[in-house]
Amino acid sequence: MDTRTERLGQVMGHEGPRLQLRPPAGGREWEVEPAGVRAATEVELMIAKVRQANAASRWGK
Repeated sequence: MDTRTERLGQVMGHEGPRLQLRPPAGGREWEVEPAGVRAATEVELMIAKVRQANAASRWGK
């Protein structure tokens, strides 16, 4: 979880000291300082899964 923007992201790698995060359903990566990241809560993960499932059902995936 990016604490600066409150966005959920998966760590994809790092560029120098900054981490690169990507939204769980894909999309543009963004960079964040390691101090600005925390583990997502179970509730935040569940919300992300529901959003992803809803988006997939809307597009017939």
